[in-house]
Amino acid sequence: MVDTYIVAEIGTAHGGDLALAQELVHAARDAGADCAKFQYVIADEIVHPATGAVALPGGPTALYERFKALEQPQSFYEQMLEICRSADIDFLCTPFGIASARALRGIGPAAVKIASPELNHTELLQEVAGYGLPLIISSGVSRLCDIEYALSITGRTQVTLLHCVTAYPAPEEEYNLRLVPGLRRILGIPVGISDHSEHPELVPGLAAAFGAAVIEKHFTLSRDGTGLDDPIAMDPTMFTRMAATIRRVDAIRSISPDDGTRSIIREFEREYGASRVEAVLGTGVKHLSAREARSYRTTRRSLLAVQDLPTGHVLRPQDIAPLRSETLKAGLEPCFAATIVGARLQRPMSSGEGLTWEHLLVQEQPLR
Repeated sequence: MVDTYIVAEIGTAHGGDLALAQELVHAARDAGADCAKFQYVIADEIVHPATGAVALPGGPTALYERFKALEQPQSFYEQMLEICRSADIDFLCTPFGIASARALRGIGPAAVKIASPELNHTELLQEVAGYGLPLIISSGVSRLCDIEYALSITGRTQVTLLHCVTAYPAPEEEYNLRLVPGLRRILGIPVGISDHSEHPELVPGLAAAFGAAVIEKHFTLSRDGTGLDDPIAMDPTMFTRMAATIRRVDAIRSISPDDGTRSIIREFEREYGASRVEAVLGTGVKHLSAREARSYRTTRRSLLAVQDLPTGHVLRPQDIAPLRSETLKAGLEPCFAATIVGARLQRPMSSGEGLTWEHLLVQEQPLR
């Protein structure tokens, strides 16, 4: 029997405290996780300093300043890796740019995780594709063409895709879990889920019933904690319930995958109601969820100016960065980063402004 791989997304819930990090790792292992996942945060790789406050589960948060406070040296992540090894649980970490990716590679991870907003981060995908390591790529706030673009860079060997809904919390009825086998057939790679819904068993259990290779869920010691994701994360009791359900589903499907899937769905229908289960299963057609459609441009990466630039300035690589625009106006897709180098600005840009073709096009004078 091949068990579903269960990932406890600790993220930055440790707050840089090694003792708390160790407690989180041990609690995640005891709750049934196969893997403890972290985030290698460097603020300037993620958002612009002018981003301001963003609505998060814990309330409006000055995102850039919060990310700056969460930055840790490479030695911190080296210690996290050793803590995981001593606890007999796998270590996984998400980089958000080239510097964090190279630092992470330097500590010798067994795999690398790419978060949903980086699905169009061309430079980062090219970087990690060259490491020869297994990749786990989340696909929230994406269309099928966005997933295919990322895979065109990383390749499909040693790549696992996680279906995801980028909302905190994510409505269970937007999870569309029939996409798990659907994407597996279309893309020819293992598919799992990164689950931000609040119920510990419904979405994870049904995802396991459809053969999800990986199930990732945010983990915390307390939902009253101060971590960015603590209000929507699973505490040890909730995570234990989730893991037990997944393992029970694994056992049923190991006897007969197809019959097991049908029997699990019937069981969930009896417990939660047929209409609720059907809503979670969805149509199996890949589309942006209602909440994702509202933030598609601003959650993903786009090219933003990182300093004030005057009219006539010839663009250099260091003038523009692929960042999550969040509250700022989004710019061009990161795939155009090399194309715009050497172009001359036809109008000034403020730091934090999204670069558009209008900044580069010469305005024609009307004929008289």
